[in-house]
Amino acid sequence: MNIQQTIKQLATPGKGILAADESTPTITKRFSALNINSTEETRRDYRKLLFTTPGLNECIAGIILYEETLNQKTEDGIAFPELLKKNGILTGIKVDKGLVTLPYTRDENITQGLDGLAERLADYKAKGACFAKWRAVYAISANTPSSLAIAANAEVLARYAAICQSQDIVPIVEPEVLIDGDHTIETCAEVSESVLQEVFEALHQNKVSLEHIILKPSMVISGKTCPIKASIEQVATETIRILKRTVPAAVPTINFLSGGQSSQDATAHLNTMHTLFPHLPWNVSYSYARALQDNCMKLWLGESKNNTLAQKALYTRAKLNSMAAQGKYTVEMEKEAIVA
Repeated sequence: MNIQQTIKQLATPGKGILAADESTPTITKRFSALNINSTEETRRDYRKLLFTTPGLNECIAGIILYEETLNQKTEDGIAFPELLKKNGILTGIKVDKGLVTLPYTRDENITQGLDGLAERLADYKAKGACFAKWRAVYAISANTPSSLAIAANAEVLARYAAICQSQDIVPIVEPEVLIDGDHTIETCAEVSESVLQEVFEALHQNKVSLEHIILKPSMVISGKTCPIKASIEQVATETIRILKRTVPAAVPTINFLSGGQSSQDATAHLNTMHTLFPHLPWNVSYSYARALQDNCMKLWLGESKNNTLAQKALYTRAKLNSMAAQGKYTVEMEKEAIVA
């Protein structure tokens, strides 16, 4: 599958991307909170549960994997990318190597992993991956993000994207403005605009084809501990306003991260963007991790006897987000899903 075919499938209206690329420490933390033992086997079993959910390809075009998962197989010896392919879902891969401190900043971070990336991508592609993900993070405080952190992370995101495209792999460009803090939605909008402007300038300078990228931004939202929580309409309005100011129409699809929002809020925000702004220049969809998986994991609890119930929860949440990506989600659907 070439880069044109990949982006066409990933940008299918009404379909999103499932982020199942939690690192081993991250998924271990989530498992531990539910008293699930985190081993290579239990992580494989959980990911297989996700990948074999009946009907998931109705709502999910691609799934992002962690390297461990990319190399795992079912009990029958079928590699997970091959399993996904049989189910009509594309395989993606998280390729960054995590965060390190950015020198000469006040505890800000930059993402590492460019060294040897082309070689790793060639290996991942041979194993079935056709798109990739790289995450940069920006914390909001009185002093951050600094102009240095914004510029440095934009350059790294752009270099990653260029390397991906040179290997015929679609890059997910993920600049995440963190929800942690007490900042207002107005502050988040200001920071998000600066971040996205710098990212697209860097993509241009690095000759990245915008027609063959996926933008995975955070929504413009008030901080978790902000005393004034922005309404669903405010989040939708401010998010689209900033995107219109910064994201060229050449970008085929914007797939939001959920970034600490509840499953219901992430769905409602996405839906409201479509109802308030029905004629957007890009496909606007989702690439959620916890906002899709949360209830599924809580129902599974590491027990195979719970597989069917957990898969039903994942499918239901994915279906609600698929409807939201078309502006067709309603609160009544949420209530019906709980009853079901």
